[in-house]
Amino acid sequence: MNAIPDERRVRLGAGAGYSGDRIEPAVELARYGALDYLIFECLAERTIAIAQQARRLDSELGYDPLLEARMRAVLPVATKNGVRIISNMGAANPRAAALKTAQIARELGLSGLKIAAVTGDDVLDVVRQGDFRFEESGESVGSFDSRIVSANAYLGAAPIVDALANGADIVLTGRVADPSLFVAPLIHEFGWKMDDWTKLGQATVVGHLLECAGQVTGGYFADPGFKDVPNLARLGFPIGEVSADGSVVITKVSHAGGRVTEATCKEQLIYEIHDPQRYLQPDVVADFTQIQVAEESDNRIRVSGGRGTPRTGTLKVSVAYVDGFIGEGQISYAGPGAVARARLALDIVRERLAIMGVATRESRFDLIGIDALHGETAGARNAQPYEVRARVVGRTDSMAQAIQIGNEVETLYTNGPAGGGGVTKTTREVIAVQSVLLPRAHARPSFEFVEA
Repeated sequence: MNAIPDERRVRLGAGAGYSGDRIEPAVELARYGALDYLIFECLAERTIAIAQQARRLDSELGYDPLLEARMRAVLPVATKNGVRIISNMGAANPRAAALKTAQIARELGLSGLKIAAVTGDDVLDVVRQGDFRFEESGESVGSFDSRIVSANAYLGAAPIVDALANGADIVLTGRVADPSLFVAPLIHEFGWKMDDWTKLGQATVVGHLLECAGQVTGGYFADPGFKDVPNLARLGFPIGEVSADGSVVITKVSHAGGRVTEATCKEQLIYEIHDPQRYLQPDVVADFTQIQVAEESDNRIRVSGGRGTPRTGTLKVSVAYVDGFIGEGQISYAGPGAVARARLALDIVRERLAIMGVATRESRFDLIGIDALHGETAGARNAQPYEVRARVVGRTDSMAQAIQIGNEVETLYTNGPAGGGGVTKTTREVIAVQSVLLPRAHARPSFEFVEA
């Protein structure tokens, strides 16, 4: 007797592509997207280190700063339409994020929600006590000592799958690999085994296509006159309509702005991929080399052919550490001779910093719009602009010296050259990131429910 094909489709919506992303496209998806899951991917390499710093100042913080605004906006409509939510907005404090979400649900009069917090990605103690070296520089992690701010392992889909299997309506995680947020509900819904490498490889394709939200619906793709995309101010976020074999149709809400084409999907497929044949993820080593992309109809692109091989025995860990301070100052010049006056301003600040003994590990003296991005050779081809903005920026070992950089730019107001204005100055601590590889046994992911 032949098995009956599984004709179910699971609809995944991408609610965010980074921490500060727009909120209204996610609400639109929850309302009109006929979704099963709405997934917010909000962590970058340094985002979680910044969150760890916030948690040190207040033990009730450390989650995504837009968590509250997002939940207040989407929870009512998502609950009404039976849409489950998965997100790494827990950042450095998933339990606090879950508790805050439960509080918001109560305030909105939403009862009966099961909210899970996934933990286990914080491996700071393990990394500090072990004999690890950074993959990028080869330096000993131990030599960084008190400069280390955080160490978070990239967890996979498993703890999210467990939470969903236990009835979670909302799952909030810390550092989970971006595609794994999308892989997890597919494993749960289709009952895939955790070692079905082909399906996990294709599921990783799905996650990679959706994880950056508006990029695949034409946002990052747009280039006027070359790659025109309609109604970008009302850009819609993508929907992945996934079949039981892992193939996916990428689409969007029909009335939303943007465009889903073979080209937008292909650009997203190669985005941040180090090796398309061995894309290392905590769930699988994905192989993108046999992927097929085809248009089904307008704004409906079918993607299939992802494959995979067994996952590695290690997890990537992002280790964040304090790496000095950055001071910056900017000032504008306009009118005849603006460029010459701006160059003189840079020369003055360069000399002043030497006089004041400001030691920088690295520095830049730029004319924005002329040589700030591609250097003097590229900028020299352009005609002299009517206005220009001078920028001085340097990395120092102390906050006091970083502040002095902006101060010296500010003194150009009255100390020449003529016509400077619009000064801004900033200083900030530098949080740098390198990676170590951690044996899987040292990370112990789990989940817990909080009461809503």
